Amino acid sequence: MSRIDFYHLTRTTLEEVLPKLLTKAYTQGKRVLLKTGTEKVEALNTFLWTYDEESFLPHGSRKDGFADEQPIWITDEDNNANKAQFLFLTNGTETKNAESYERIFNIFDGKNTEAVEQARRLWKEYKTADYEMHYWQQSERGGWEEKVTATDKSK
Repeated sequence: MSRIDFYHLTRTTLEEVLPKLLTKAYTQGKRVLLKTGTEKVEALNTFLWTYDEESFLPHGSRKDGFADEQPIWITDEDNNANKAQFLFLTNGTETKNAESYERIFNIFDGKNTEAVEQARRLWKEYKTADYEMHYWQQSERGGWEEKVTATDKSK
């Protein structure tokens, strides 16, 4: 059963936290599928090439091709084109294939009422399905604090 982590952005933007989370996943040797809204695919693709002159996160999108060779694949589709173990959901995206991933990162903007309501709905759905879940909120010091954990009752 997949582990699902909810990351509640309260102090910074997606663009400020995403490279750190992706780097951590990549350095663990995990392949990542980054699902975002259609209008954000190429913006995030470009951003990950330019966010830090001293860093490199290998990634690509449909524009680049070769999904199966990309350790980080950015898409608006719900298929696991690069055989990722980790799924990052951003900008209100969802998946119907949660069981296909080891871990899902649902990153949502705490200043957006619709995003918060969607996260609450998804939390309830996943909890009913007995996924292992963790809720993280940004701390005053800039890090993450785990606020809630819900584990599979059958374990």
